[in-house]
Amino acid sequence: MNPYIVAIFVPLIASLILWKSNNGKKRGLPVDVGGEPGYAVRSYRSISLAESSWEGVSTLAELFEQACKRFTYKRSLGTRKLITREMEVSQSGRSFEKLQLGDYEWVSYGEAFKAVCSFSSGLVHLGHKKDERVAIFSDTRAEWFIALQTEVSTVICGHKELKKLIDISGQLDNVKRIIYIDEEGVSSEVSLAKKNTSWTITSFVEVETMGREKPIDAYLPLSADVAVIMYTSGSTGLPKGVMMTHGNVLATASAVMTIVPSIGTNDIYMAYLPLAHILELAAENVMVAAGVAIGYGSPLTLTDTSNKIKKGTKGDASVLRPTVMAAVPAILDRVRDGVRKKVDAKGGLSKKLFDAAYGRRLSAINGSWFGAWGFEKVLWDFLIFRQVRAVLGGRVRFLLSGGAPLYGDTQRFINICLGAPVVQGYGLTETCAGGTFSDYDDTSVGRVGAPVPCSYVKLIDWPEGGYLVTDSPMPRGEIVIGGPNVTPGYFKNEEKTKEVYKVDEKGMRWFYTGDIGRFHPDGCLEIIDRKKDIVKLQHGEYVSLGKVEAALIVSPYVDNIMVHADPFHSFCVALVVAAQHASEEWASKQGISYSDFSDLCQKEETVKKVHESLFLVAKQARLDKFEIPAKIKLIPETWTPEAGLVTAALKLKREVIRKAYADDLAKLYA
Repeated sequence: MNPYIVAIFVPLIASLILWKSNNGKKRGLPVDVGGEPGYAVRSYRSISLAESSWEGVSTLAELFEQACKRFTYKRSLGTRKLITREMEVSQSGRSFEKLQLGDYEWVSYGEAFKAVCSFSSGLVHLGHKKDERVAIFSDTRAEWFIALQTEVSTVICGHKELKKLIDISGQLDNVKRIIYIDEEGVSSEVSLAKKNTSWTITSFVEVETMGREKPIDAYLPLSADVAVIMYTSGSTGLPKGVMMTHGNVLATASAVMTIVPSIGTNDIYMAYLPLAHILELAAENVMVAAGVAIGYGSPLTLTDTSNKIKKGTKGDASVLRPTVMAAVPAILDRVRDGVRKKVDAKGGLSKKLFDAAYGRRLSAINGSWFGAWGFEKVLWDFLIFRQVRAVLGGRVRFLLSGGAPLYGDTQRFINICLGAPVVQGYGLTETCAGGTFSDYDDTSVGRVGAPVPCSYVKLIDWPEGGYLVTDSPMPRGEIVIGGPNVTPGYFKNEEKTKEVYKVDEKGMRWFYTGDIGRFHPDGCLEIIDRKKDIVKLQHGEYVSLGKVEAALIVSPYVDNIMVHADPFHSFCVALVVAAQHASEEWASKQGISYSDFSDLCQKEETVKKVHESLFLVAKQARLDKFEIPAKIKLIPETWTPEAGLVTAALKLKREVIRKAYADDLAKLYA
């Protein structure tokens, strides 16, 4: 047979077979369970309610040790060397830190295990007791993961965090010792801490050295012991400390290992999300179990055009060239917007080619199987999408999105441009990120997959919101998750624990999420609402704030948005963080003069333009008239975790934002 015919038709036939096998495939199965009546579903895979599927492993410490013995000489943890740190001043007079970073420097699994053992022994030599607790106050980095494995209590921080600790030292009565991570600029903070506090100040390297010279036999934890107290994001109120046992985290890791495509020592994982977020913590433990190399970075140095990367130098992804990544929707939205802006800026033939390639690939995925498969797909990938993939290193073959619902258009856009499956997972800090997980061969968007093998997911009626498990065509209700991944409760908050955690007559522990979902016929879950995000307007209409925000943030003039609805009025309003590049580009074309970006955001023409863009995307998303903000306020400053307005996973802190902009919201309703 002609090899060119084979090149075109084999992928075509394979795709048709894959589509037919996926069409109607049951990914979750209805099941009877105990507890409150509802509609429950389990994974179609073998159910494993055991906390660990690894023989002889019942704790994170044992999982780490087993991995280090299996993959002793393989790369484990990698960090980029800092070459220069400079301050650049923009035209507006603001100063920005710019970094030039070198190649990744690696330690092997065997070396990482020795570091953990040495650090553990060093902590004991410092006088720490096994029942004391540790606070790890630092960015995501190799030292964070090494410190996590010790199961001993102390305070570990970087130099920026050390300065913050010194400022509030009078409130930290129980802190005795600080271990700082060695880095440029730390010496002044160390001197200040030694002068103004009674703490014992020791460097991370010194602790390792101490333990290496005088090793101590390990006192290993049990499965039921608390591995970490992880605080919730605080997006719906004050953060709560979730007590996670070793068994809880292992249950999720074991379940996810049965779902993700084969990963191993040839893979590289890009670690840049906060390790204080359960998505990243669970992901890194899965990577360790499979012997994957973990390279550390940050959202501010991720790509060549990231805010902290010095112009002309490489971002983390370009240097690391990862094959596996996790992301939160806000990051993926920015990647999509960045690609779109570049395409639109080029215009002409480049834009026409991109739009044509994207349209053909979209048609293929949607079922027009004679578009953009086989040779044509290879051609488009080479001519168009190869440049997009280079933004994240060019080798990503699997990407997990979690932390919040991912907008369907964004999921499809990233999937097509990267040429890799973008799967969604759903879970919470209280369930150790376990709940549901999409199959990598599921080409649908907007859903979060079927239950993971360690969990049961149940919908229960919420009559006040109009969601019932008897609804047609799909059962709807509040999402409740049960299984060994469900945590014991909140640290020193028994009242809140009793409110949202329940144990059924069979002894299974359930967590009431407050999220609203519906089950599709194939057993996959879709998140459609959140109880705390629903506001009833004056005339009785219900507005789902999160749903509206997800639709409106697609506007190219929007960097972030918070919709606000006052139940004593018949309309909603919005605070819109304006996208600076798009807004200034529009202003330039219109011949609008302004002194700075803050001035531009106050101009009536700008507000009108952004508002018009919101109406346009709202119409495309088929929002009702009462869901579209009737008035908006443009905000020139970006909402960041440092400012306390969004969480580490970039989710809105509604109450904090409402208080910060109370006067502006009042004026919008005046």
